[in-house]
Amino acid sequence: MPQTLPSRTEFTILIAMLFATVALSIDAMLPALPEIAATMSPGAPNRAQLVVTSFVLGMGIGTLFAGPLSDRFGRRRVLLAGGALYALAALACWAAPSLEMLLIARVIQGIGAAGPRTVTLAIVRDLYSGREMAKIVSVAMSIFSLVPAVAPLMGQAVMGFGPWQGIFIAFLVFSALTMGWFALRQPETLPPERRKPLEPAALWAATREVLSLRVVRLSILVQALVSGMLFGVLSSMQGIFDLRFGRAESFPLWFALIAVVSMWGSIVNARVVVRLGMRRVLNLTFAAQIAVTGGLWFLNVAGLMPESLAFPAHILWTICIFAMMGLTLGNLNAMAMEPLGHVAGLAASVISSLGTIGSVLLAVPLGLLFDGTALPLMAGVLAYAILCLGLMRLAR
Repeated sequence: MPQTLPSRTEFTILIAMLFATVALSIDAMLPALPEIAATMSPGAPNRAQLVVTSFVLGMGIGTLFAGPLSDRFGRRRVLLAGGALYALAALACWAAPSLEMLLIARVIQGIGAAGPRTVTLAIVRDLYSGREMAKIVSVAMSIFSLVPAVAPLMGQAVMGFGPWQGIFIAFLVFSALTMGWFALRQPETLPPERRKPLEPAALWAATREVLSLRVVRLSILVQALVSGMLFGVLSSMQGIFDLRFGRAESFPLWFALIAVVSMWGSIVNARVVVRLGMRRVLNLTFAAQIAVTGGLWFLNVAGLMPESLAFPAHILWTICIFAMMGLTLGNLNAMAMEPLGHVAGLAASVISSLGTIGSVLLAVPLGLLFDGTALPLMAGVLAYAILCLGLMRLAR
């Protein structure tokens, strides 16, 4: 085990690479969805979208356990075990003979990815606090934010050299590099005397306390709806670019543009949330999303959208969906965690896990409704945004 800590710069880049595991595992698959549909589900092409949401489902399940396990057995063991499970599942995905087996392997891969996703934050919390922790996480997230922009390009590049299954080999290589770097350079941050035993009764009592609070339950529901909108859009994006706009080849480049431009959501939130408050920012964001989505949906249904403006309008709408994440999820988490400082670790795991699993249940119907246009997706997003605004009214 390494005995000296890496420099702050090296540590920050390592944290960003560990965070990147999730975004890479989702976004790099998007260019491959048509080929997955053609080879594994030709009779029901929309089922190929489940390759995205099955991974998210596994991640939500794993998140519930990764935090408490790392509190008991230490950060390194749980993170490296998660990385190993992720890599083995990537091999299983590569060799999967059917869509059903591929989806099972993707769920397992998501469970493995929950290790880097959850334990990484615990490691940062072990070493830093307050403004120092916020600075480390902010810089790491700035680096991480570039991953969604380049992941589809990576997936398309891999497919240029061979079949789509090669993307899973790329995942395996990425995981081996990041886990090897972590194992060689990052010491354990939770000494044995600070570890907590796994006591099911105590964990269940704390979970019941977390879920007994109305604001927490409402926050989880709204998080699920917001993430459900995002994953629903991600599932259908490639198909819309291909079948509606005939831009399948340039899809990764447009995705990169959308990912980079939508970073304004986080920037705006950081500037205004202290002045306006979390709830007001959330209400304004959902109201704006209802107005934008409802307006575009009406123009398309009524045949009033000029064809020359249809594609630019869709790009702007997608940017608004992505930016909504930066304007809402952090505020929703903070709102839920306000009364839970005494059980913060478990509360974070429960809230994140249930919100993620709920998002899958909401995103899958949106993806399966895809008919070659964006209209069913827009209708679903409009309904979810209205529900979000209604729930925020109840959260007062």
